[in-house]
Amino acid sequence: MNKSAVQALKHWEQPVWKPARGQAGAFLFLVIIHLLAVVGLILFPLPGWHVVAGAAMFVALGALGTTVCYHRSLSHKTVTLNKWVEQILIFLAMFNGSGAPGSWVAYHRLHHAKSDTAEDISSPEHGGFWWAHLRWLYQLEPMDTKNWCAELDQKNLNFWARVQTPIVLFSIIFGLAFGWVWFFWLGAIRLTYSLHMQCFVNSVMHLGDYDSGDSSKNVWWLGPPMLGGWGENWHRNHHSAAGSAQFGQHWWQVDMGWYLIRTLEILGLASGVKRPRNIS
Repeated sequence: MNKSAVQALKHWEQPVWKPARGQAGAFLFLVIIHLLAVVGLILFPLPGWHVVAGAAMFVALGALGTTVCYHRSLSHKTVTLNKWVEQILIFLAMFNGSGAPGSWVAYHRLHHAKSDTAEDISSPEHGGFWWAHLRWLYQLEPMDTKNWCAELDQKNLNFWARVQTPIVLFSIIFGLAFGWVWFFWLGAIRLTYSLHMQCFVNSVMHLGDYDSGDSSKNVWWLGPPMLGGWGENWHRNHHSAAGSAQFGQHWWQVDMGWYLIRTLEILGLASGVKRPRNIS
């Protein structure tokens, strides 16, 4: 890559408050949920176990939608899901703030294709921790989905991109039906928590040895707080075997996404499951 091309890719040098063209909505979403989350934690710091359990349930379901459907099925084609299961998981992922499937897949495929280079969308080596963790979400222009995931240009998937805004708005406010404490904890606090758990995959899990040519690493202590996304924390495993639906490569490496895939496979709701060669 020539010097001028590299220079043009330095999106992280923009002012932190400035969203990229077409990303004002993403920036507004991030600002709103963080502000509401702070207010909610001030007003209701101890909401009761039932409220926390409700929020955790939605976090876990959304995380499963992202890791199983967006990541392992749509992005890497390591499992083929029953179409009804796929649609349910897409809704859960979007309700959890993961965005429409096409854009998520396009960003992720670019990340793997250009990992640890200046073209990587979320490299902490080049853009720093906060660029990799959060800033790229609103300071990088929307991806060309036709270039990175043309096969996802289908009616049943394009529909989700059109209804993304109402789903996100509903996700923020639906808890109000049960009271103010539920409004904050099922809405902004849940979404902010889920957001940062996903963002750790790009930031903390890519703070490894850059000289090795692969900065990805496994981070065991991030597994439990990821709830349904527990398994995404075995990120070095994933980069070393991206063609496998199984991220946990040892019995002690808990992988909630893999457990769901195996369950769906047994029930006849998933097929074409790909495993690492060295794992039975």
